[in-house]
Amino acid sequence: MPKSVWLLIIGMFVNVTGHSFLWPLTTIYMHDHLGKSLTLAGFVLMANAGAAVIGNLTGGLMFDRIGGYKSIMFGVVVTLIALSGLTVWHEFLPFVVFYTIIGFSGGVVFPSIYAMVGTAWPEGGRKAFNAIYLAQNVGVAAGPAMAGILATYSFNYIFMANLGMYILFFFIALVSYRNMAISTISHTSVFNEGKKIKNRAPFFALLIVLVGYLLCWIGYVQWQSTISAYTQEIGISLTQYSYLWTLNGLLIVLGQPVIRPVIKRIEHNIKSQLVIGIFIMMASYVVVAFAQDFSMFVAAMAILTLGEMFVWPAVPALANHLAPKGREGFYQGIVNSVATGGRMIGPLLGGIMVDFYGMPALFILISFLLILAVAASLLYDVPLKQTKKEQLDESYVQ
Repeated sequence: MPKSVWLLIIGMFVNVTGHSFLWPLTTIYMHDHLGKSLTLAGFVLMANAGAAVIGNLTGGLMFDRIGGYKSIMFGVVVTLIALSGLTVWHEFLPFVVFYTIIGFSGGVVFPSIYAMVGTAWPEGGRKAFNAIYLAQNVGVAAGPAMAGILATYSFNYIFMANLGMYILFFFIALVSYRNMAISTISHTSVFNEGKKIKNRAPFFALLIVLVGYLLCWIGYVQWQSTISAYTQEIGISLTQYSYLWTLNGLLIVLGQPVIRPVIKRIEHNIKSQLVIGIFIMMASYVVVAFAQDFSMFVAAMAILTLGEMFVWPAVPALANHLAPKGREGFYQGIVNSVATGGRMIGPLLGGIMVDFYGMPALFILISFLLILAVAASLLYDVPLKQTKKEQLDESYVQ
């Protein structure tokens, strides 16, 4: 693995660890400490995620135009300004404003890192994106565990710790990523040349698979919103809930040797990776629907984690494979914006469902959405097959 990839892995770990101090506890903070409803908390999470969608697309375009280093530095600096404000003012209205800004600026960073790792290690394929995925989840394991402990003393410590991690990430990016700027903008850019992409089949294929990706995220984000509040109602402590995310991150790292033989056999079959992973994720919601104690939530989280290990790295790897030269950042921006779109829609949809119809209705809805996600995963390559058939027909005529 190239040194540049290791530097990106370290940066992603620090970035996500800082980010993970806040997002798992946002709904709990708004519901239990600020006294807001789950529906209103869903609107705030939706505003954060909506801003992140714009940030994802902006970050992808910025990568293709000015390179990864400048894009990441822009996102980190804006995040630091917003986190400084949030550390001082975190009543309801300031919280909403700063949290929304953080959504945008954080969104700028993620597609740039994904696109940089794709250009820094093009021969790595799925391995490159899986390495970044692992770094994210080590951060997800570390952040909530520390945040849960800090929250038992004061939520103020969470805001301060989040700011401290982003200061560290700022210096990592400043020192380490500058020399990567040349390699990430030296590829032939369709933006710089003003050329249009003639074959749109790969883009349409990506859009189809992203429909399923969106639906998976709508279900997944319930663990951060409605399910997190539900655990508090049935007597599971804040620290125990935070440990569920620590378990998630640890299983992703420690479980790699377990799934590696399976992944190796289907490494070039993205469709199989997606379908297997979504069915496993579906099983986790069946378990959590009947969960009444912490051990069952642990089992459900373990199953969910196994499923996401198949799905989450596969989609950016597919996007990198489908992207035309010079559009790598744009395609990764779309992938990240769709994931963020799921995080935007999910809390609001889940909050409304629980407030009006209860948790059982929510689990039925999630199961239906995941069935649709399987269908999208099975059909995503139809445009590619159609284009290939047309090209064969044309060559036969000629």
